[in-house]
Amino acid sequence: MNHIETRLPLPIQPIDRWLRPFARFLHIEATSGLVLILCTVVALVAANSSWADSYLAFWHTDLTIAVGEIVFHHSLHHVINDGLMAVFFFVIGLEVKRELAHGSLSDLKQATLPIAAAIGGMIVPATLYLSMQYGQPGMQGWGIPMATDIAFVVGCLAILGSRVPHSLRVLLLSLAIVDDIGAILVIAIGYTESLDGRYLFLAAVAVGAVHLLSRIGVRRFPPYVIVGVLAWIALHESGIHATLIGVILGLMTPATPTLVPERFREYLHEKEHEFQPKEWSRRLHRAEVVREVQQLTRETVSPLEYLEVTLHPWTAYVIMPVFALANAGVLIEPANLSDSVAIAVVIGLVVGKPLGIVLFSWLVIRLGVARLPSGLNWPILMSGSFLAGIGFTMALFIDGLAFGADGLDTAKTGVLVGSAISAIAGMGLLLWTLPKPTRQ
Repeated sequence: MNHIETRLPLPIQPIDRWLRPFARFLHIEATSGLVLILCTVVALVAANSSWADSYLAFWHTDLTIAVGEIVFHHSLHHVINDGLMAVFFFVIGLEVKRELAHGSLSDLKQATLPIAAAIGGMIVPATLYLSMQYGQPGMQGWGIPMATDIAFVVGCLAILGSRVPHSLRVLLLSLAIVDDIGAILVIAIGYTESLDGRYLFLAAVAVGAVHLLSRIGVRRFPPYVIVGVLAWIALHESGIHATLIGVILGLMTPATPTLVPERFREYLHEKEHEFQPKEWSRRLHRAEVVREVQQLTRETVSPLEYLEVTLHPWTAYVIMPVFALANAGVLIEPANLSDSVAIAVVIGLVVGKPLGIVLFSWLVIRLGVARLPSGLNWPILMSGSFLAGIGFTMALFIDGLAFGADGLDTAKTGVLVGSAISAIAGMGLLLWTLPKPTRQ
């Protein structure tokens, strides 16, 4: 922080001093998970209090927007799950594109282990769930125990601190990214009942328009936002879950900058004389110079990197917490936990996730197409694989798709209990298997 303050010739304002502790808090890795836990607790307490009816009714407040004959009429809960979560899925698309372009998934040999582990971590939980629910009304919830919640995994790893090997962090986060891809495919294929070809065609046209804007060099964000909203509306009406447009647009976002740093440095050197006090005071249209510098500064990073850094705080500290408040409110009853759907979800998360990850990891290593990264052994991998059973956000999201807008209380109970057990088991086993910290 001090390094930044000495480099920037800006006066420190009172608001900067007030916001500095808050900014430090937001930059701690574990905080987004902690905020999510807090909102989950608030939702659970409210749903099991004397204010339960008012709390749950609030999320079903009707919202209506009418433009001529076009009327958008949905509940607040629907707007959050289909609208705000589209931004969350957009950020997921950005993360997937980053990993594919520059990260741990860019090298197929390096990516083989997390891809195999993620596939096992999806197939085995879904299989266990289906084996327990086949032929029953709860069978359609097979996708619930398949996904991993990145925010909670990052929070757990941050709490464990420097004892966690870097290779385990990379493996679990890469696995979670592949999990997200799997969850997206599950939503698109497994939970789409009917399609309207006309609106699907309009959505495709809008996506094509985004590609055209990128090809002709449009660098401003507003045109993309307008076309993206039109694509969201078209996909929403087509029968496919509208949040998927976020993923599509995220994957289409360019991952390379337009301006290399060397050329920007040359530009600043050429403009240096214009910022001399006398020159600047006589300069006309100074706002144009400032706007040009701002635009070129932004072009030194890729649109993907800029948008990911800009939107991540909003998804981590606004959208996901609001989603938790709207979806995690479930009446806690012993009967819910003993229900077969809840048990199937818990078994899928707590048993299926680590079993699938370890089994498929062992398989690809045994076949010789992958190897354990340095600093990672089987006990640590087995312990860390339990953290992948924390399936909170995406699991609740799929619950709503499988069992209606409000989801199924028994499935939600299974998600909450299964995720809690997975977090406790994973952290406990890692504390036991990780090397003990050396004393100074």
